[in-house]
Amino acid sequence: MKIKQLILVFGLTFAVFGAKAQNSDPVLMKVGNQNVTKSEFEYIYFKNNAANNLDRKSLDEYVELFKKFKLKVVEAENLGLDTLQSFKREFNGYRSQLAAPYLSDNSIEEKLAEEAYERLKQDVEIMYIFLQLPRDATPQDTLDVYNRALDLCKKLKKEDFAKTAKEVSASQNFLSWVTGQIGLPYALEKAVYDLPVGTLSAPVMVSYGYYIVKILNKRPAVGKVDAAHIMKRFPENATQEQMQQVYNEIVEISKTLTKDNFAEKAKQLSDDKGTARNGGDLGFFGVGKMVSEFENAAFALKNSGDISAPVKTQFGWHIIMLKDKKGIASFDEIKPEIIKQFKNDERANAGAKAMAQKVKKEYGYEFFQPAFDEVLEYAKKCVNTDTVFLSEVAKFQKPLFKIGNKNISQEKFIYYVYVKTNNEIESAPAQVAARLNSFIEEEAIAYEDSQLENKYPDLKNLLQEYHDGILLFNISNEMVWDKAVRDKEGLEEYFKENIKNYAWETPHFKGRVFYCKDKNIAKQVEKAVKKLPSDSIASYLAKTINKDSVLIDSQYGLWKKGDNKAVDKLAFKDKTAEFTPNEKFPYAFVLGKVLPTLPESYTDVRGAVTSDYQNYLEDEWVKYLFEKYQIDIYQSVLREVEADSKTK
Repeated sequence: MKIKQLILVFGLTFAVFGAKAQNSDPVLMKVGNQNVTKSEFEYIYFKNNAANNLDRKSLDEYVELFKKFKLKVVEAENLGLDTLQSFKREFNGYRSQLAAPYLSDNSIEEKLAEEAYERLKQDVEIMYIFLQLPRDATPQDTLDVYNRALDLCKKLKKEDFAKTAKEVSASQNFLSWVTGQIGLPYALEKAVYDLPVGTLSAPVMVSYGYYIVKILNKRPAVGKVDAAHIMKRFPENATQEQMQQVYNEIVEISKTLTKDNFAEKAKQLSDDKGTARNGGDLGFFGVGKMVSEFENAAFALKNSGDISAPVKTQFGWHIIMLKDKKGIASFDEIKPEIIKQFKNDERANAGAKAMAQKVKKEYGYEFFQPAFDEVLEYAKKCVNTDTVFLSEVAKFQKPLFKIGNKNISQEKFIYYVYVKTNNEIESAPAQVAARLNSFIEEEAIAYEDSQLENKYPDLKNLLQEYHDGILLFNISNEMVWDKAVRDKEGLEEYFKENIKNYAWETPHFKGRVFYCKDKNIAKQVEKAVKKLPSDSIASYLAKTINKDSVLIDSQYGLWKKGDNKAVDKLAFKDKTAEFTPNEKFPYAFVLGKVLPTLPESYTDVRGAVTSDYQNYLEDEWVKYLFEKYQIDIYQSVLREVEADSKTK
């Protein structure tokens, strides 16, 4: 169900954050077997009865509305609508969205965003060596690569960095200007910005290998440029002669280029077909997005329309035209984009990690080392975290740690390791050790999640409102709205009993207007359709008359005078009606009847009858619910609500 529908049901708003729970929350009323507390009622009453609400109601009026609302919810629960998977999916989806802000330390995210923005203000020129880990690297593989990186760090104190990078780096594009938010792993970004110019980093570990970085230069950020280019590509395994030929071509092109003809020349001559169709346009890009030769030439252009000399890269020769430049946007403008980038590295979980630490401190987290040691010893007997790893899991029932009043068992941790590792090659003991912290953090967050309704009354009441709102919509749809639409016999009977309520002030023509290509077809069809049931005419026209080509166009409807000129002329016999037949279908006739004051069937006034029938079903249903369920209102508590309302 859509949020909009919930709002229509009972005026939902999003006042999420609230104070900690009070010690006393008396029951205001009992509807069937369900208690309604004072806080739940006041939450909805004050929200929907605010001073600026044009539809304010007295407390007594609102109590009556609330009783009807709760009766429907209680009925829905007694019918088991809250146990349906469709309800659970919808409600749990809303709860996840509303709970999310409570389960992360947003102050950490804010600090990281501010840090990232400060880094965006500065570009750093680096030279680096990258040592890649093997696929499915074992702990020994990782250690071996790390030791190689340490050895290189020692050698680089004496040897030339660029020369060494060419010899050993897994990436040969080892010289570059970089800036924040270009996709560097966070650990690498931190090293780049924390180190002074001229220094060499220790090995920086990322998930796929190690970097060694040398900081060459730093400058204020140059922002982004919008550029277009024309490219002549080197052939694969090009000879010197071929490369010279490409250069000669780009030089000839450059002689004819102007700001005004650049886009057209790019479409005609550029070998970069992906951009050629757009006049060579590359869009805005910042540092670190293009190969260094191209990037340096693009950023060296000063004014819009400036065109570079030919620029050589590993791909070929380019001519670049500057279209526009822009600096760094404000923090508020770029903050959503910065936070979106966090999803690509360890910052994605920084807020949750910080919240987990708070939860552990708040609820008295206690870790049981001997229990963990037992799991670790068990893992040493297994090669991998496969099904053998689960073979004796039932024996591990001791608590591994405790948060609040909840013990988390060894067994749950073993299953967690099994599911998370998915039978990876790394050994079971290594996986057990590696997964412990993330397991503890997830369980801490899960425990906090289980406490939210107790800690935050506003959240609890909002979730109750969602819960009840979804049930109200579903049962109202079943008992009233959808039922009225489906119940054709009930609609017809209700219409007949109340037909006078749908009387018209003016006559209506009910029937069909036929527009024909020629007089013979008109005569033939008019004779035929008079013998056919009304609901068969459309099929007859489609399958018989208009089978090969459209000879007749027709409209079925209910019209009063003035709605349709053909009907005015042919059905109402209005001599003053200005009806001019269509040139394509110049012959017209009508088939139907004029209804003087009353509709013939509920279908003639379907919308009004359906709406009235829904109201009728609603009234009858509410009467039934009042008879079925007992409602007790505790007047002393109601007077407390009344006193509270006077202070709002």
